[in-house]
Amino acid sequence: MEARSFAQRNVGIPPSFHSIVMLGEGREHIDTLLDPVKDFCRRFGHQTAVIDRKLYIDGGFINYNPLSQYPANYTNTRLLYHDLDTPGEGRMPQLYANLTKNSSIPSVNGGTLWADTLNKRFYLFGGEYHQHPPSQEFTLWSYDTIYEKWDSFGSPPQDEYAAVSYGAGVAVPETGMGYYYGGWKSNNTVPGWTGPPKAVPWLVKYNMDQNTWSTDPGPDEIGRAEGVMTFIPIGDGGMLVYLGGLQDPYGNGTWVPQPTDTILLYDVLSSKWYTQNATGTVPASRRRFCGGATWAPDQSSYNIYIYGGAGVDPDHAAFDDIYVLTIPTFQWIKMHPTDGNVTGEYPHHSLSCNIIDGAQMVIIGGTFPTLDMCDSPPQFGLHNADLGQQNPDKALWEIFNPNLTQYAVPDAIIDAVGGSPTGGATKTAPADGFSNPDLSVLMTRKARLPNRTPTRPPTPVPEPDGDSSLSTGAIAGIAVGSAVALLAFLAGIYLLIRRRRESNGGVDKPGFPPGSPQTWNPDTPVTSPYSHSSSPYQVGAPFIPAKPIELPLPLPSRGGKLDGVERQRWERDV
Repeated sequence: MEARSFAQRNVGIPPSFHSIVMLGEGREHIDTLLDPVKDFCRRFGHQTAVIDRKLYIDGGFINYNPLSQYPANYTNTRLLYHDLDTPGEGRMPQLYANLTKNSSIPSVNGGTLWADTLNKRFYLFGGEYHQHPPSQEFTLWSYDTIYEKWDSFGSPPQDEYAAVSYGAGVAVPETGMGYYYGGWKSNNTVPGWTGPPKAVPWLVKYNMDQNTWSTDPGPDEIGRAEGVMTFIPIGDGGMLVYLGGLQDPYGNGTWVPQPTDTILLYDVLSSKWYTQNATGTVPASRRRFCGGATWAPDQSSYNIYIYGGAGVDPDHAAFDDIYVLTIPTFQWIKMHPTDGNVTGEYPHHSLSCNIIDGAQMVIIGGTFPTLDMCDSPPQFGLHNADLGQQNPDKALWEIFNPNLTQYAVPDAIIDAVGGSPTGGATKTAPADGFSNPDLSVLMTRKARLPNRTPTRPPTPVPEPDGDSSLSTGAIAGIAVGSAVALLAFLAGIYLLIRRRRESNGGVDKPGFPPGSPQTWNPDTPVTSPYSHSSSPYQVGAPFIPAKPIELPLPLPSRGGKLDGVERQRWERDV
């Protein structure tokens, strides 16, 4: 396919989009007038993370309801979350907008949230600014989900590595690492940038426990962006798997698609890249899609699900489909739609996917180039795929089930690799073999990683709350009462001593032991229940990790909206 300029990337976007956004963003006060929960219409270009049964949403764009009155795309300046255990009106997890985020915290699109589920916080990395100049220096902000506050973790030694957007990000909580491959540098990420956007070719690595940064080169010198990267616990130290998106082969913002049958693999332990060809029902090239990884209980197959995305040619504005890449056979399988429809009925892109407990994939938002209605407001644009189809109808689209916590390999994958819902795949290599002899060995191993312990208490340190504190008047009353009691006490002692002296001819006899009770003062040390150095919370070996979360790769573009009447599947709350 011929290279296309960066200006041609917004396929299917009306020419009036940019003027509409300019008009809307000029009315910044709208964010204080409208409620992101009650007035929700659509969201896209956001980034997400899951910690302790809460799915957090940061940044991106929001459309308010009704669209006829609020036709613009507004920057989402709030931090929101879905409670995965509390169903809302639409029977999907309820959305809340009561968390803290002040104006000093950037509201960007095209970034990623690295979730540290052990220390109960996530980190905001990358992203670009809209209608505002980029920050002069990147700051790594982290949201503390225990104390519900934002903390600054400073800047990386080389700021240029962080000034990117629409790269592929993934967090691995089991190792305390965050990764980000590729992304665009532009005048929305770099102050004073001139010329077209440029995709970068490196992999950024962040150590959450040590607050340290490092970079590795990519598999080649080609810059890439707008793809998806996931982590799977295969090989000695786990692997990163990158697929799809765009290549910037000339470093000037012109691009060609990254073929979806060419899979890039990064071995974490050796820091070595591999390339493997994939076969099967290969999905069309795409960008700005989302995805995540899960695996059979016995880890005989690792399955990467992808959803939606924007097309790379005028014939495919976007997609409404689900594919799964099963590893180690590297076969693509189409899960939806299965009726011959190429793109799906309601294509959209710039959305997020989060795999929950390995069993379900929550899909949030997206922009719809062919529709002009809201995205199921009662469920806040949240939809769910039962990845193992573990329901009576064996349906792929299903109401989110908070009690579904174990993945089962679905029939379509079993037909391709053998085995059963619990694993036991009989095919363990590509039909044409591995591209590198190393892979034939690494693909037979399960990752074994060192233990990781929290770097802080896993629960809040007890502090006096507002109800237990004393007012000034109460303290004064206690002081006066204590003084009166002390005077009465001293008077009683004086009378007792006087009587004894009178009865004993004025000679003192022992009445009270010497010394005085220990008095409290503000400098008295207090023993904390969290002062011990060891933690009871540890991750043991061998490595049997929770499923990692793949984060969104959004695109700021005007999309269509979901038609609440015509889109039957979405209106069934699935």
